[in-house]
Amino acid sequence: MEIKLPQNELMTVSQSQQLAIGQPAATAWDDYVRAQPYGHLLQLSRWGELKSQFGWDARIIALSDEHGIQAGALALLQRLPAGAGQLAYVPMGAYASDSSLYPRLWQAIRRETGAAFLKLEPGHNTALSASDLSQAGFRPSPQTIQPPTTIVIDISGDDSAIMRRMNQGTRRKIRKSRAGPIVYREGERRDLQQCSSLMLQTGERNAFGVHSPDYYEAVYDLFMPRYGTLLLAEHDDDLLAAIMVFALGDTAWYLYGASSRAQGNLYATYGIQWAAIEWAQQRGCRYYDLWGVPDFDVATLEAQFKSRKDGLWGVYGFKRGWGGQVTRTLGTWDLAWNPLVYAAYRAALKFRR
Repeated sequence: MEIKLPQNELMTVSQSQQLAIGQPAATAWDDYVRAQPYGHLLQLSRWGELKSQFGWDARIIALSDEHGIQAGALALLQRLPAGAGQLAYVPMGAYASDSSLYPRLWQAIRRETGAAFLKLEPGHNTALSASDLSQAGFRPSPQTIQPPTTIVIDISGDDSAIMRRMNQGTRRKIRKSRAGPIVYREGERRDLQQCSSLMLQTGERNAFGVHSPDYYEAVYDLFMPRYGTLLLAEHDDDLLAAIMVFALGDTAWYLYGASSRAQGNLYATYGIQWAAIEWAQQRGCRYYDLWGVPDFDVATLEAQFKSRKDGLWGVYGFKRGWGGQVTRTLGTWDLAWNPLVYAAYRAALKFRR
């Protein structure tokens, strides 16, 4: 395992052990992420490469000894307005072989980035708790980047076992979509232009933002086919649905998707998700993360989803039928290293709202 560590940057852990702060090679870091119980796609070095093409700087910061990486995180850096420095953002991660190393990791991120504050989204990492973060000086953030609440489907077992967990309507639509004339296939790079156009139509129809065509091209180049797939649903040369799905370890994530209103009676959006579940199973995944529903408890979601269509409410009605579990991550937390800059940041968010 190749690790590039400046020899003059050492952090003492005990009399018998020292940890060096540095940036490991991408291959070493990715091996480390894959070995974590909650290793996430958004912590891979390729996610940093992707975001580096679209306004962020990326840096992997690790604490290592002679045995390898002991703690670390992929941090994304972005300049703040008016020359106020930069923020550091850790998406769905921050790992440590021992929980006692986390305070040292926050210190290393501060030292290596010089950021005014750290925005952390730990995801489902059970090695951290809200109490741990509060004791380290973090506070719940008023601004989330990744959706904190999602629906995760258990895709273990055979087809009948998975479908038994779904509601009747979803089962019926999947079967109809798979028995009909739709062709499901893995897409190629040349399909991206048509997919991007469908993404734009879907975003305009449902009032949510979508990425530019060159963003999806970069995603494809960096992650396909090692970590993901582009799936298409077509009928008579018309593209009815397209999704990008990714897998790492025992989990697959549905991150990007688009659909047409044409031929709605064929239920392409159901058939293409079933194709994604089959792909995830072939990759050895047990869980399929539908990635994002409104950030409320189940009782509120069930009480309001029929009447609300704003934000992520429109997709909750679709996702709820797949028999998954509504799951909330630890959410988003901020650690202010420059209190004045952080106060200005919070004031700006409040003014914008």
